[in-house]
Amino acid sequence: MRRILVIGTTGSGKTTLARTLSARLGLPHGEQDAWNHLPGWKEAPLGEFRGRVDVFTGQPAWVMDGNYTKARDLGWTRADTLVWLDYPAPLVFWRLLRRTVRRGFTREELWNGNREHLGVNLLTRDGILAWFFRTHWKRRREMPGLVAGYPHLRVVRLRSPREADRWLASLTPEAAPALPPRPA
Repeated sequence: MRRILVIGTTGSGKTTLARTLSARLGLPHGEQDAWNHLPGWKEAPLGEFRGRVDVFTGQPAWVMDGNYTKARDLGWTRADTLVWLDYPAPLVFWRLLRRTVRRGFTREELWNGNREHLGVNLLTRDGILAWFFRTHWKRRREMPGLVAGYPHLRVVRLRSPREADRWLASLTPEAAPALPPRPA
């Protein structure tokens, strides 16, 4: 495992798992949401977003999280391992709801000065909860076919947080890839 992509539905814990994996294996971590959401919740121009993914995934080893189809050809082609958080909808929904409410009250900064707004996320069609309902089951149905299109990937499909914890516990720093020395 040298180039690891973590995917899953909104709120499944992609970034949390990717950060943990990155720290455990001593690999750089990249978060597609941070590259996509510019200040003021503006979407990054396509070329800029793809450029960031291209540069990051051009490294010899990394952990990246995100489901963005507009850069799938870069991340999925270059990854050697795909970790799919395929958790049940009720679990993901309640995690997402708790996270959204917490972030709304604490005004936690997410990326580039952006903060979640409870009214938007809880009550509108553009909010994160509506996005969950539009995408969770669709992605779950489509994922096996998408994965089949990238036969070089080692797929780790995790169906519960307990399974993810066991998988993470099985990884040791000694299992991390040896990186080439950095030039002086």
